[in-house]
Amino acid sequence: MIRISVDLPQRTYDVLVGRGAVTALAGLLPGGVRKVAIVTQPGIEVPLDPGVATTRVEIASGEQAKSIRSVEELCRDFARAGLSRHDAVVAVGGGVVSDVAGFASACYLRGIAYVNVATTLLAQVDAAVGGKTGVNLPEGKNLVGAFWQPAGVICDIETLASLPDREWASGRGEMAKCAFLERFPGEGRPGAALAEKDLAEQVAYCVSLKAAVVEEDEREGGRRMLLNYGHTLAHALEAVSLAGGPVDLRHGEAVAVGLMFAAQLARRMGRIDDERVGEHRAVLDAFGLRGDLPGGLQVDELVQYMARDKKARHDLTFVLDGPKGVEPVRGVALSDVVAVLEDMGCSR
Repeated sequence: MIRISVDLPQRTYDVLVGRGAVTALAGLLPGGVRKVAIVTQPGIEVPLDPGVATTRVEIASGEQAKSIRSVEELCRDFARAGLSRHDAVVAVGGGVVSDVAGFASACYLRGIAYVNVATTLLAQVDAAVGGKTGVNLPEGKNLVGAFWQPAGVICDIETLASLPDREWASGRGEMAKCAFLERFPGEGRPGAALAEKDLAEQVAYCVSLKAAVVEEDEREGGRRMLLNYGHTLAHALEAVSLAGGPVDLRHGEAVAVGLMFAAQLARRMGRIDDERVGEHRAVLDAFGLRGDLPGGLQVDELVQYMARDKKARHDLTFVLDGPKGVEPVRGVALSDVVAVLEDMGCSR
């Protein structure tokens, strides 16, 4: 089993990666916990033994569950179960579960401990680690939330065995993002070679990358923005889907499209060349991902959602590749964004 520490000034915790990691759950709970609320979704069955009394609570499946109403319902469930400030929540599932249960944990009694047991590839390589919790609004993705670090994270590879193909693709979209980032200055970026590693090694690389970034910038004031590479367009695509638009993409699938868009935008701005754009295509190919936009999308709608991105300061802000590597770029010209979207098949 691989153990990765996330060392923060006020909360240090371990992420356990490997087969059978769920057996270590009790050791990740803070001392003094007497009750645990296990938050999960219908159909998710993972054998857990936290060593204390448990109450199982389910939220609905799908992105629609990422709502303020779900958080309210969970907090009421916690109250009915008699959870005190010294008890804990165990979130068992994918990114939706970790986001919603984590936010509810941050709110209930002004904050109680929670542990993430990530059962999807997407959650293991991204959502379960780093303490970003939150829910959606009709106006956009993840617009309401809190930074609330877990007490521990379990990434048991065995829980991924029954994942459908598209859930694998969703996780690989986040892995593809990590292929363009380096954990430590001067270490270099793995590129398509990341796709050739053993699954546990892939997950561990992504977790250790995120841990290094979060340790430096817990609240996304600087370097942590790099973890949003490909996400500005991805979140816009997901927002269109939530509004009933012509998009059927899982999160990581949308990130793959966003990575290709970001590469082409960076090339148009003179930040990278055609060869570097080709490297983006090669990474997506290595992970079996597509980078083309779905049909039927409108430029103005996508731009409207991208302007609401959390990185933006009343401008268009993107994380883009360049001579110094991937970095946030503010004040990107609308004309460049529109031109790239049109080149990718979007209409006005």
